[in-house]
Amino acid sequence: MILSELGELGLIERLSSKLKQKLPDGVFGIGDDCAVIPVSQELSYLITTDALIEDIHFFKNKILPQDLGHKSLAVNLSDIAAMGGIPHSVFLTLSLPKDLDVYWIDKFFDGFQALASKHNTLLLGGDTTGSVNKIAISLTMIGYVHPQKIKFRSSAQLEDIICVTDFIGDSGAGLASILENQKETDDSVYLISRHFRPEPNIEKGVFLAGQHSVNAMMDVSDGVYSDIQRIMKASHCGVNIDMDRFPISDQLRRFSKKNNIDELEMAATGGEDYCLLFTVSRDGVDELAKLYFEKFKQPFYPIGEITSLNSGLVFMNNKKIVSLQKKIFNHF
Repeated sequence: MILSELGELGLIERLSSKLKQKLPDGVFGIGDDCAVIPVSQELSYLITTDALIEDIHFFKNKILPQDLGHKSLAVNLSDIAAMGGIPHSVFLTLSLPKDLDVYWIDKFFDGFQALASKHNTLLLGGDTTGSVNKIAISLTMIGYVHPQKIKFRSSAQLEDIICVTDFIGDSGAGLASILENQKETDDSVYLISRHFRPEPNIEKGVFLAGQHSVNAMMDVSDGVYSDIQRIMKASHCGVNIDMDRFPISDQLRRFSKKNNIDELEMAATGGEDYCLLFTVSRDGVDELAKLYFEKFKQPFYPIGEITSLNSGLVFMNNKKIVSLQKKIFNHF
């Protein structure tokens, strides 16, 4: 077997099975957006890491360095938000070709530092190394949270309502516009900005983590289709998704119509929206919606329901079962 046959999730499972380690009480590792390390009865550290590789996660000639600096930090901040945490500090490793213009590095840090300042995140160190010809970026972030407020993927309950905090599909459509070298329009510029400059839902994550009615939570990094399966696996449940309830931006609707794209399929599989995907008890969803709107002056969006394990994963549109055709991204 070669790596492309095993796939990313298969690789993670294979490596996990070889660890043969028993974690101390309160410590959580592989399987959520962050690892959890308890410090006291009132404090746990959240630790997450991500890598962005040129020509895999970004194209240097397509993205401004300041946008890449922003996004590099945003994807880690989003992991902290996904578990209800507050960011504290970050370590940054850069592997750079020796002929890279220093101006590019300055602009990268401008974007990085602007977002770090916004979320009171300290850059405490890291590493710099040379590379043959490609840029590689790796970050490790530390956040913190009260142990009783941590939201895991494994906590979804039967009949929970599945929700997202923002429009989905915009980033995937922005990437499609980039890859196809489309002529810029107002809509494509908006969608591309959503791909290049995602906004981590830190405040929303903290708020949702403080609500007893919220059970499971994660961020939407690989798309609802892929990410909801992680909650299914961790919580040993099934899922029904109502695609006709997807929150779709006007820009995505117009872009999809113009380019003959299925907007609902893009919303399900596009990825990198970095909003929050969470489940809330059926009895608590109305009260939560009221409190959420009062605080953020915008709604969250119910898109489905947690079902029994033997129900599997079902996507529906207008009460008809839908088979998704778009290829899901796989690193290998």
